[in-house]
Amino acid sequence: MSFIVLVIHVLAALGVVGLVLMQHGKGADMGAAFGGGSSGSLFGSSGSANFLSRLTAVFATIFFITSMSLSFLQFEQTRSVGVMSGTVTDAPSAVPAAIGKPDPVQQENESSKSDDIPN
Repeated sequence: MSFIVLVIHVLAALGVVGLVLMQHGKGADMGAAFGGGSSGSLFGSSGSANFLSRLTAVFATIFFITSMSLSFLQFEQTRSVGVMSGTVTDAPSAVPAAIGKPDPVQQENESSKSDDIPN
């Protein structure tokens, strides 16, 4: 499921980048310097947007929705697996292998401590 959302996310990102690069700004025309800056849209500066800007808004909405979906899916995967589940079984144990037998390192430390105590 997350792979499909990831593919849609990448396509939406490429679509937004491509559409933004294809559009031209309001100051891109030479006529904009002489008061013709609203010539890029059909109904003037306060009118509706053209096809490319609407399509850019659609791709941007898809991009935001897939971003939130990917973060939710990752959160659910992390919560279901658990943070420590893979490392607990693989970590070396600090407890000696045989519970009844004393640890040789601990015995050596205790014997050196008993030698230092005067009688």
